[in-house]
Amino acid sequence: MSLEFNIGRRRFTHTMAGLATAVVTPLWAQPGKADGTSKQTTVVQIVDVSSGQIDVSKDFLIGSRAAWQDINAKGGLRGRPVQHKTLEVDGSDASLRMAIDTLKSQPQVVACLGTVGGHAASRVADLLQREAPDVPHIAPWLQNTRSDAADNTFAIFASRQEQIAHAVRSLAVVGISEIGAVYATNAEFSAHSKEVERTAKALNLRLQSYGPSADIQRLAQNLSTGSPRILIFLGGTPELLQFTQSIEKQATLRYIIAMSDVNLQTLTQAGMSRHAPVIATQVVPMVNSNVPVVRSYRETLSRLFDEPATPQGLAGFIATRYAFEAMQNIDGPVTRSNLMLTLQRRGSTDLGGFRIDLDGKRRSGSYVTQSMIANDGRIVG
Repeated sequence: MSLEFNIGRRRFTHTMAGLATAVVTPLWAQPGKADGTSKQTTVVQIVDVSSGQIDVSKDFLIGSRAAWQDINAKGGLRGRPVQHKTLEVDGSDASLRMAIDTLKSQPQVVACLGTVGGHAASRVADLLQREAPDVPHIAPWLQNTRSDAADNTFAIFASRQEQIAHAVRSLAVVGISEIGAVYATNAEFSAHSKEVERTAKALNLRLQSYGPSADIQRLAQNLSTGSPRILIFLGGTPELLQFTQSIEKQATLRYIIAMSDVNLQTLTQAGMSRHAPVIATQVVPMVNSNVPVVRSYRETLSRLFDEPATPQGLAGFIATRYAFEAMQNIDGPVTRSNLMLTLQRRGSTDLGGFRIDLDGKRRSGSYVTQSMIANDGRIVG
């Protein structure tokens, strides 16, 4: 299976069968000094380019690359460019383990930054905590809170639980009394069904659950006129596209609340159902807002890449800026241990209007916004 996507006027083709080999023997591997220092500071980003994650990973990576290119063009870190390297994985445990083994063998790598997508971020957090606790894991695209206990993972984006709570609260405010929850996979059901049930109960909302199902299209087709008009969808962009296109065959108008793992731009390009407007939670500000970090992202992106601004791209940009600010505040040589100490001492941070609230080393903030695909295909909000 071959995947193609464009990154900044260049086309990259990924053959799934070759990803594991690419992880084992990266071309950039260079021996570092035994004490973990080198003349060039290097950060590594692990990116899941599997078919279910690539729409999110692609944009997140573009945002990260834009930020690093801008940083290096302005002098880098202490007058030297920061080397930003990527390890691509196919989402399997085998490829993720090989990525971690590669990272551990490179002492010049001071941090693992912005791991994406969601499953990869969670597994990398677990593997680093167990096998490489000296490696800081900064601003991953981490949806669950289980890895927040890891001393070397520094999550800055709202968790899936916080996104669900925000979405359900917003529905309760506008007078909705009944909602449905659609689970695209067993993993989504296991991870989030209890949280959805607790949140709905706390807000006195009646809840109907659907799935998980091996046939998401049939699940959509089996919705009846008595099914809730508001559906919270827990799954990725490919599953949501199948679900909404199947709803097209029904006359009932429904609103679908998706999570931040859904890429609205991909949905609009693929063709949305006019009977199912999608409202997606986002863990960053609106990409058309005047927040300083968003303006910087839009300007940098338009200058360096031929790509549209997206929430996932903005998240990658913010992740890099957060990591770079921490690196700038290191007291002493730029090493893994010194960066870890700096991160562990950091308090709440305002990153150009994006506030990151931390409770000790744990994230406690929940920056969540919402955008909507209207019936005519426009993204509103």
